[in-house]
Amino acid sequence: MNNRPRISSGIDGLDTLLNGGFVSNRTYMIRGRSGTGKTILGYHFLAEGVANGEHVLYISFEETAAELAENAATLGFDFSDIPVLDLSPTSGKFLDDEAYSVLAPSEVEGQSTTSAIAEAVTEHQPTRVVIDPLSQLRHLSPDEYQFNQTAASLMRYLKDTGATTLFTSQPDAQQADESLQYLCNGSITISRTDEGRFLKIEKLRGSDFQSGTHAFRIDEGRGIRIFPKIRPENHHDESAFETVSSNVESLDALLGGGLERGSITLVSGPSGVGKSTTATTLAQAFAARGERAALYLFEESEESFKHRSAAVGFSVSDYLESETMAVEAIEPLTLSADEFAHRVKTDVEEHDTKFVLIDGTAGYELSLHAEGSDLRKELHALARYLRNVGVTVVITDEIQDVTGGFRASDSHVSYLADNIFFLRYIEVRGDIQKAAGVLKKRFGSFESTLRSFRIDTDGIHIGEPLDNLRGVLTGTPTVEDEQ
Repeated sequence: MNNRPRISSGIDGLDTLLNGGFVSNRTYMIRGRSGTGKTILGYHFLAEGVANGEHVLYISFEETAAELAENAATLGFDFSDIPVLDLSPTSGKFLDDEAYSVLAPSEVEGQSTTSAIAEAVTEHQPTRVVIDPLSQLRHLSPDEYQFNQTAASLMRYLKDTGATTLFTSQPDAQQADESLQYLCNGSITISRTDEGRFLKIEKLRGSDFQSGTHAFRIDEGRGIRIFPKIRPENHHDESAFETVSSNVESLDALLGGGLERGSITLVSGPSGVGKSTTATTLAQAFAARGERAALYLFEESEESFKHRSAAVGFSVSDYLESETMAVEAIEPLTLSADEFAHRVKTDVEEHDTKFVLIDGTAGYELSLHAEGSDLRKELHALARYLRNVGVTVVITDEIQDVTGGFRASDSHVSYLADNIFFLRYIEVRGDIQKAAGVLKKRFGSFESTLRSFRIDTDGIHIGEPLDNLRGVLTGTPTVEDEQ
């Protein structure tokens, strides 16, 4: 493995993907179409150098120095300490066409461009250089071969001066930029789609890096924020699977004493049967012990949650005020799956959160987006991470059919669960009732009977076992004495 020192990209999430940052004194290509954020990544890279007392240089072939400074300021960057070599076209180019009637652009401008770069490097002696975009040099070269030779020579020149160089490239319909790959020691592709912005490291010579496509966001005043995908295998908690009471005696009886810390529980059932209320009961049990619970709502607003909780006697307002409970309603399509996972991970690590509710899976899939990813895989990674760090996880999952054949999950996420607690409607002599049961418990025993279930102003109530009914899982059971 390469022992060269690392230098920060200026973006925490990107440094994570690069396993510490860029390897110094090397060349990196940032490729992507117009508007994807290539230039802004360069802002971060140079601003980090200035903050560290390094000499830097920005070589611009498209925007003027004034335009760069103005655009950078809107994102929170101060360009006053960043020297800019402005090689962008001037208005005089449009009027002064006499030279081009006899000589090619490469003969008129190529030598002056080379001299200007050499003079700027000599003057500023930068350790960090951004060239934006390098592909613009193609227009100053008579052919593709000469462009490649010029670009390679420039990269070698900057490397010999000790600089670490980032250059941007923008492929278009007429000209791809694959030929530039050989110039660089690393390549990063960034893209923008209807689903958001994404970044992928294509190569990083002499170093490991985190593969895959990762979401990022550009915020006014903050620049780029990257959300690396969670790797559950990198996180471990050695705490024992202690059983934690739900503070509802009859629910604990079904669950064999309660839930284990660091376990994943799926609460499933049709709409309106009581999944969210049951999950809130479990969350409240943690908050009552002074252990922080975070609830992420995908299918209702925070105000609706508070109103519903108050109606069944839950004092969530007290827990919210004491900050032992946090509630966040996720607005549809405002977050990528990576950003949501990053938000949960940050909350767990900064606030020592012990319980996380994801309510529910259908809303999760509708509200979040991920480029080329199965959202169930994203949920899998998040839930496994939480379990690995000892957080108790509850996920609610809606079953589409009100009655009929029994299914543990409609979202195909039951494999994630250590525990499956299900609720369902049943019809008994023309009366709609509810039943509750435990289908699975990985880390201990549980009660295998089915019990009646109801919700009133005192919360959830789990009654006696339904011993006199047969066929409860069909939704239309028969009373035993009627047979």
